[in-house]
Amino acid sequence: MPDTAFPSDSIAAALPEAALVLCTQTDQILEINDHACRLLDLVRERLPPFVRFLGRQIGAFMVFMDEVDTRGEAWTRRVDLQRPNGAWVRCELRGRKVADRPGEVLLLIIDLDAMDRRAHVAEVAELQRAGLDEWKRAESFFSELERRNQLILNAAGEGIYGLNAEGKTTFVNRAAQEMLGWTTEDLLGKDIHSIIHHHHLSGEPYFHQDCPIYKSFRFEQVHRIEDEVFWRKDGKPIRVEYISTPIYDHQILAGAVVIFRDITDRKENEKKLKNALQQVADLRDRLEQENAYLQEEINSERAHHAIIGSSTATKQVLARVDLVAETDVTVMISGEPGTGKSLVAKEIHQGSPRRRRPLIQFNCSSVVPEAVEAELFGQLRGGPQAAKEDKPGKLELAHGGTLFLDEVEELPHDIQGKLLYALQTNTVTRLGDTRERPLDIRVISATTLSQGRASAADKLRESLFMHLNVFPITCLPLRDRPDDIPQLALHLLKLACQQLNRPVPKITERVMYQLQNYSWPGNVRELRNVIERAAILSTGSKLQIELSGSVSDSGPSLDNIKTEAELQAIVRANLISALRATKGKVSGATGAAALLDMRPTTVYSRIKSFGITSADWE
Repeated sequence: MPDTAFPSDSIAAALPEAALVLCTQTDQILEINDHACRLLDLVRERLPPFVRFLGRQIGAFMVFMDEVDTRGEAWTRRVDLQRPNGAWVRCELRGRKVADRPGEVLLLIIDLDAMDRRAHVAEVAELQRAGLDEWKRAESFFSELERRNQLILNAAGEGIYGLNAEGKTTFVNRAAQEMLGWTTEDLLGKDIHSIIHHHHLSGEPYFHQDCPIYKSFRFEQVHRIEDEVFWRKDGKPIRVEYISTPIYDHQILAGAVVIFRDITDRKENEKKLKNALQQVADLRDRLEQENAYLQEEINSERAHHAIIGSSTATKQVLARVDLVAETDVTVMISGEPGTGKSLVAKEIHQGSPRRRRPLIQFNCSSVVPEAVEAELFGQLRGGPQAAKEDKPGKLELAHGGTLFLDEVEELPHDIQGKLLYALQTNTVTRLGDTRERPLDIRVISATTLSQGRASAADKLRESLFMHLNVFPITCLPLRDRPDDIPQLALHLLKLACQQLNRPVPKITERVMYQLQNYSWPGNVRELRNVIERAAILSTGSKLQIELSGSVSDSGPSLDNIKTEAELQAIVRANLISALRATKGKVSGATGAAALLDMRPTTVYSRIKSFGITSADWE
């Protein structure tokens, strides 16, 4: 088509190809030449609206006309025309605005079938002129070239397919067929996007205009995509990375070639690795917290390393510990402050299958109510309390081990409900998180309340009390088990003197009498304080104690007067304690006689008179 404007009269008649002038506003054919009448089988006097020639291709024609209107001229091979008898004409349309005639477009209609026939005739004629040998040589050359190209494509490990400028598939190599499950018969000449690239993995449609592959030959751009999906013939997606490159034929954009690789396994492995790294990070976080907790426990001062005592009450507690330790049953320990509830919890844990995992202790009264939830359940960085780092709670730290809730009655009521849910579902959720983490713990709780349900009603939710109080153990106050005092006093005295780097003074019968007849409102905790204070104040070889209350240096009150039999029992118990401390040794600097500040012969005499045997101190 010439670049100069067309004349306003007889435009179509002047052209050697089929042509017509179309009014885009009325869809009427204003002019038509004889070539177009013959091509479309029309009578000039009865020209129908142009839409009659379009059939279902009206949409593609409208797109073409919009391009003509925008650019002034355009061409397309995507619109074929239908004759009145129903036959279709495969054609190329070339459109251009008519100068000085708004709304009118000149259409040239190129019969592609006729063009192909002419080209074929010309090619045949040329081949005939070149001779049969030349034709055979050319056929052999191109066949060999095609064969080699096909071998190269099929040898490639990546999937490769090509598209023409209309988005139709031109070739598919073997690797692509194997990865996608589609054959060349399924794909060649078809719109491959609608077959293998029609939806995202999320299920959302993937439109042609958004596809980077189509942008390659529409905008002449190379696109490298690292993570998308192609759809197999069996309907399953495969994760792919691909590069889409435009291809040219004599500097004319002819389509695109796509090279892709199946990365499904790699993505799955990356996901597994990410999950594994997250688990490692969680484990490292938990181990760091456990280590910090255990270091704190090791560095904290502890007076007791085992339950000391041989009274009936202590033996009953130890018997119940032996019964429950090997199970996973929830235990509730009750008793006054200082009666050794934490020691009982440690004995249960050490005797359980969970002994290799930590015993995590949480004193419910030692944390302000606002911080209890974060301490118990943990929190994410940021979160409701603007934490600076992720932090697991005591529940999570105790995973696989034992959680000891001391003074459980001091938990806020709203936290009690959340704790019960965590224990019942065996899950824990950190503050600021939505992910439930698995929980495998044994719970031992301690309370200063009595074991009766009524006494716990004001402090503990009944549902939580019933969940925790499966196996109750009661620790009696020290005043109700005076037989334990000699052993406890001697044990605590040795620990105190070891810390003070002093020799161990002797506990006389008079001092032991005072210790056993004191009410001990602070229980073992108070006894430890008294012994440590006495170890500091005692400068001689005998222990000097200071007690307030019912027992004083002037002697016992009338209420505490003992019979001779009771006094003899105390002396016997004290002698047994000394023998137990020295492992039955009587004489020497480390024997029981030196410890009691008595002559060895006196000690042997009392052992005989009291009928003491080795079974009593072992």
